[in-house]
Amino acid sequence: MNTPTASATPVFSGYQRLVVGMLAFLQFAVILDFMLMAPLGAVILPSLSISPAQFGTVVSAYAFAAGISGLLTAGFADRFDRKKLLLFFYAGFILGTLWCGLAQSFESLLAARVVTGLFGGVIGSVVLAIATDLFAPQMRGRVMGFIQTAFAASQILGIPIGIYLSNRWNWHVPFLALAALGVLGGLLIAWRMKPVAEHLKVPQEHSAFEHLRHTVTEPRYLLSFVSVLFLATGGFMLMPFSSAFTVNNLGISLHDLPIIYLVTGIATIFVGPLVGKLADAFGHLRVFFIGTALTIVMVLIYTNLGESTLAVVTVINVVLFIGIFSRMIPFQALMSQVPAQTQRGSFNAINASLSQLAGGVASVVAGHIVQQGADGKLHHYDVAGYVVVGTSLLACFLMWKIRKGIAAAAAA
Repeated sequence: MNTPTASATPVFSGYQRLVVGMLAFLQFAVILDFMLMAPLGAVILPSLSISPAQFGTVVSAYAFAAGISGLLTAGFADRFDRKKLLLFFYAGFILGTLWCGLAQSFESLLAARVVTGLFGGVIGSVVLAIATDLFAPQMRGRVMGFIQTAFAASQILGIPIGIYLSNRWNWHVPFLALAALGVLGGLLIAWRMKPVAEHLKVPQEHSAFEHLRHTVTEPRYLLSFVSVLFLATGGFMLMPFSSAFTVNNLGISLHDLPIIYLVTGIATIFVGPLVGKLADAFGHLRVFFIGTALTIVMVLIYTNLGESTLAVVTVINVVLFIGIFSRMIPFQALMSQVPAQTQRGSFNAINASLSQLAGGVASVVAGHIVQQGADGKLHHYDVAGYVVVGTSLLACFLMWKIRKGIAAAAAA
């Protein structure tokens, strides 16, 4: 079991707290870059005169590029100081975000999302590898919980401000502002983070290709890779069209949209650390099951909702994201226990790659499932919700199998 007693719970050092803060900032920047596409979708669609299918392609372009990049870099992911690797990809991510802010056409935005995905898609896997290297398994639920508060911070600060900047000027400004903020964050990380190279003391495989092949074909990892495919479906299936659905179907004003994200973010910023503590205390798998059940219920309610008040839509969003957090945090904590130290970088890179590729497919599929009528309303959004429910149930079964494998490996 992974249930430590209260007295055995390790305490964070001052440097570990600083590292968690820096990793959370990186997640904030990467998540916000992706999340901005959803609320700005209601503005980008008419501004560039593109269809929902084309917008789904733009969203999926990031995912496919990130997936390909993850696979290409997986063989090298454990051969360098993780801090240097992180800063390299983060610099490319900032340049891609800047390009997004300068894009003036569908083709230019599509190319910008490809570049952003090539670099940004690897950052999350490096962050997880660093967190796994620097924190004991009994601390990782809390670590993942704090890192996931970056998601809430993007809701509280990034998305409402992004929508405000878009309404005040245009949709390009939020991406330009994010690129400027990202530069400052990157400089701080370069200055304060220590090298993360303990894994280099362990003998490495000479061939990057062999390292990748051994990670991909490791039987203990296969279920983890498959579970990521199903878990990634939810965000990419629903999120790209959430703002358009909220405005056009639920009857919420575009100017009221930031309120939903603001309240949801304020609520979930407290949920992340709490879920992390509960996962460490009561078991990662148990909390994952509870989060999945809550997510399924709220997805069914949300995707079948008709015109509603701002208060009702806000409450539904808050509870939905609580369910999502209660899945993702224990999932990441469980995944951190699967790979060997010398394969953490490649394992996380492959996981991130598969997640992005699955998300890209989900986004493209959703773009063809969801149709926009002449009145602006989205049709068949509920069908996308049913797909999310099905993949969530499959993910539960796979996570149960993975937890059994971790326990068996620990016993051996």
